[in-house]
Amino acid sequence: MTYRNWTYIAFSWNNTTDPTKSDIKYFNMIKWWNSMKGKDFSFNNSHEKTYQVRDTSHISTLKNRLSERLSKSKHLLLIITDLSIYNKWMLNWEIEKAVDNYKLPIIIVYPWDNYILAPNKLEHLWPSSLKIRINNWDAKCIHIPFKEIVISSALNQFSIHDEQISTSLNYYTKETYINWGLI
Repeated sequence: MTYRNWTYIAFSWNNTTDPTKSDIKYFNMIKWWNSMKGKDFSFNNSHEKTYQVRDTSHISTLKNRLSERLSKSKHLLLIITDLSIYNKWMLNWEIEKAVDNYKLPIIIVYPWDNYILAPNKLEHLWPSSLKIRINNWDAKCIHIPFKEIVISSALNQFSIHDEQISTSLNYYTKETYINWGLI
């Protein structure tokens, strides 16, 4: 049995390498935080652990690589923006595999707020596969803002090995955000 200790990060790349037209800028920021020495922010990036895939890779190769990464991951960090609402087949596929096949808890990150206290109000942004799995309670999720301290806490707290997320609409309390200095 494989020990699952990686973090799988999914986002809408919008079929472009231009960071201003995709969510890769958020992925790159998380990787930068992870690269900074002396910080408490640390994770094993699944995208750096297997063979790389190219934009020109055959779809079966891409799915095989991503499946391998998901199978060795302990959670899914999902970046949700206004680009995510479109029915992106690969993002939907990643969510389906993470929940249905690998039972990964999902840490859903929204880049524009300091706190999330009513995740159900963000439903209009969810890709179809996420919306279905949240509404039928199959996905175990925590909804958080794109803040280093919050992401770090969630990565350290929620995984297939540690504290389990119990429902689809979890979020940190207002008091927690106040303690972090975000409210």
